[in-house]
Amino acid sequence: MDIRFIVPGNVRHGSGGNKYNAALAEQLAALGAEVETVTVDGDWPVGSPADRQRFADALDGGTTVIADGLVASGAPEEVAAAVGGGAKVWILSHMPLADHPLLEGNALAAVTGVVCPSNHAAAELQAKHGPLNVVVARPGAEPADMAVGSEPPRIVAVAALLPNKQQTLLVEALSQLGDLSWSAALIGSPDADPAYAAKVRAAVEHYGLERRITLTGELSGQDLAEQWHAADLSLLISKSEAFGMVVVESLAHGVPVIVREGTGAVEALGSSGAGRTVAVEGPSDLANALRAWLTDPATRESWRRAAVYARNDLPGWEHTAATVLAALARPPR
Repeated sequence: MDIRFIVPGNVRHGSGGNKYNAALAEQLAALGAEVETVTVDGDWPVGSPADRQRFADALDGGTTVIADGLVASGAPEEVAAAVGGGAKVWILSHMPLADHPLLEGNALAAVTGVVCPSNHAAAELQAKHGPLNVVVARPGAEPADMAVGSEPPRIVAVAALLPNKQQTLLVEALSQLGDLSWSAALIGSPDADPAYAAKVRAAVEHYGLERRITLTGELSGQDLAEQWHAADLSLLISKSEAFGMVVVESLAHGVPVIVREGTGAVEALGSSGAGRTVAVEGPSDLANALRAWLTDPATRESWRRAAVYARNDLPGWEHTAATVLAALARPPR
């Protein structure tokens, strides 16, 4: 099968969506598909006429297309024209568009089908737009070395510095734990939203936590592996999250996770017992959960054992790609 995979060019930090796209394309090729990845620049999700023309050009001639929802959901007329011309166009919706429901609804109504990374994301999309031809293809796990941890315990939050990721709330929560021993690392790009990144840095300085909280910037390769190696707990407390690939990444290292209740990260964590969900209304909710973990060795050991157990049962990206490939091969409804 020949697949044209269209991805946005205006997300330059290491987002979960970018990582999913790259891993899926690689594994589709490993399963025998001919995959052509096309990057479309533009001010997505609502591009200019020139941006949408570039997207239309990318669609032209593709008989089977996977288009990232950040691009395709903002260009329903171009999607409809491609499908009308005989192409099978699937939108890969990493997360519903919060501010453009009409555009997104029109695009979803025009496509052959939709790929979502979680049941949570699929349910959220269908709650907004009604029944859709959806296939859920959960992110896979990359094999990873087991974390060793640190003394005092090391807390990591791996996410770009963005308001949705709530790093300022995390810093405020950690400021309430000054009587306990811990260190923390906020690992993510400051370039996605420089103004918010400045607020995060200012919060660390305001609470006098420069010696306890490290802002590493975006890391990859051995630098990121070293941070995971030293970690004892990871956090994903985003206000909204379709799945939370970093949860799977954490479990792959045998590191338990605290996630925010009501988000797709709960689905990523599952029922393994390798952490907990927290209803985060404010910093004290998170601080209380962290205090309970830091002060109870039995809880830390229980979560750690559960994370190590879960590590051995994580499906790889080949399962993700096989699910998508089977959906693409089905006749259009």
